[in-house]
Amino acid sequence: MNAVPPDRNGQPGFLTGQLLIAMPSMTDPRFTQSVIFMCAHTPEGAMGIVVNRPLAQPSFDDLLRQLEIAPLPPARRIRLCAGGPVENARGFVLHTADWTGEGSLRVDDALALTASLDILKAIAGGGGPRAGLLALGYAGWGPGQLDHEMSHNAWLSAPADEPLVFDAEHNTKWRRALAKLGIDPGWLSGAAGHA
Repeated sequence: MNAVPPDRNGQPGFLTGQLLIAMPSMTDPRFTQSVIFMCAHTPEGAMGIVVNRPLAQPSFDDLLRQLEIAPLPPARRIRLCAGGPVENARGFVLHTADWTGEGSLRVDDALALTASLDILKAIAGGGGPRAGLLALGYAGWGPGQLDHEMSHNAWLSAPADEPLVFDAEHNTKWRRALAKLGIDPGWLSGAAGHA
């Protein structure tokens, strides 16, 4: 696991710290009904973690065993999810900002992203952040790509909140994220219009 670099100015972008919610018209099966926490959005591109695609395998214990992290069984566990299609063999821990370590990227006042083994050691030992999830892979966009997709009605954005990001109610996250905007998915159309 390697550190995630901050944006070029160390400043958050437009969607940094927000939820990205797939529109019902999303045709890419990798992102259908996905909810993504945006870790960075800059002119150079964007990066986020899908928070509603749980992984049954490997288990947290299996992963610690593969990485030779003690203690086993761990004092604490966090859930695993498929964070996105890019570099899905790499792990990223999205977590509350009450704990940071070497290589942590503070996304906003509430959340951070860490891609070092230190956080897994802390969690296995019973410490670490109050809440977190371990994502294998991430969602990434090149310069201007996400902005283009937003302008073509592929995504909505909403403020992030800790329960929606970290709870285990995966089957309802997409609908709950839309509900934050007062939207019922049945009301949405995949076509963009102009008045």
